[in-house]
Amino acid sequence: MIEKGIATFTLDYGKCPKWLFDRMVKLGREITEIVVEEYGPDEFIKRISDPVWFQSLGTVLAFDWNASGLTTILTAALKEAIRGDERNLGVFICGGKGKISRKTPEEIERWGAALSLPAPDINNLVYNSKMTAKVDSALIQDSYQIYHHSFFFSQNGAWAVVQQGMNVNNQTARRYHWYSKKITDLVCEPHSGIASQRKAAALNLTAEESGKAREISTELVQGNYFSLMKDIQILRKHSSDLSYMLALKFKKEKTTLLHLENKEFSWHPVLLENFSKSRYLDKILFQVCDQKPENYEKLLSLKGVGPKTIRALSLVSEVIYGANPSYEDPARYSFAHGGKDGTPYFVDRPTYDSTIDFFQNVVRKMKIPFSEKQKIIQRIKPAN
Repeated sequence: MIEKGIATFTLDYGKCPKWLFDRMVKLGREITEIVVEEYGPDEFIKRISDPVWFQSLGTVLAFDWNASGLTTILTAALKEAIRGDERNLGVFICGGKGKISRKTPEEIERWGAALSLPAPDINNLVYNSKMTAKVDSALIQDSYQIYHHSFFFSQNGAWAVVQQGMNVNNQTARRYHWYSKKITDLVCEPHSGIASQRKAAALNLTAEESGKAREISTELVQGNYFSLMKDIQILRKHSSDLSYMLALKFKKEKTTLLHLENKEFSWHPVLLENFSKSRYLDKILFQVCDQKPENYEKLLSLKGVGPKTIRALSLVSEVIYGANPSYEDPARYSFAHGGKDGTPYFVDRPTYDSTIDFFQNVVRKMKIPFSEKQKIIQRIKPAN
């Protein structure tokens, strides 16, 4: 299965027709029951974390494969499909789109209490839900704002996260996948997948190449607050020169992500804001220095630490201490851009073929009319 990736889709507006949603609920229930019966609840969680499988599931349930709505509607349909049968299946789905996403911790806690899970296990699930959202909003700054967050978990403790961000400027959405059993570090290369139609300019502090920047950022807040503020004041004093300094650097390195307009590096995540005196930033840095987090994950988890704090620390680490973060988009593949001619890379045919075979076998076992099975199989049948 794909271990790394990011997907981007066109941004949809409007509402899913009731007939389509009802159909997705019905088929989603059938597929979930078969997968759990054949492979177990943990395998269902694992497959949800795979962008190709998730995308294929949405297509099997008759949603447009390249629409951002696939993520939100598919998640809502699956949640409705297993409603009332979660305990028997051993699968639980929390969160969703917009306001519902912010209720994810409450839903996890309710299910944890209903299942009599130990308090540490419940707290761990809630922590991972919150941290995945923070990582994708603060450590991957790619101009996509998270608006959908769903947390899937089994009674055995396996969990997956599917969350989606939107970029209103180019009218696209991007989906981020996580899987608990593939994560060794929440802040370094943690994703099981991120799917995309296009590359983006990004500050990627989850990259392995950003390790030194994470290390220096942590050391900065473990030290003296006033020493850190001296570094911040240097950047504020010379903020007008930063664009030029970074432009020379990226030109020298021949970075491919540059989008130059009027000779300004306006895409640079740090330079998008006015890096002048900010009382809020100063207050957060004071609080963080006072708490002295033991590592970068602890730093990110602190209340009030968000994209702006992370950008400030990253800029100090880069410009003053030479700890360069990664500006490479973490997208590993694209549904739209992979091609049989290898442009920009070859389609991962074994993964797609195995996914198609899997769904064809599942569809044959579904308790639906034969004619309906044939229609679904034709829809997912690979082209010659």
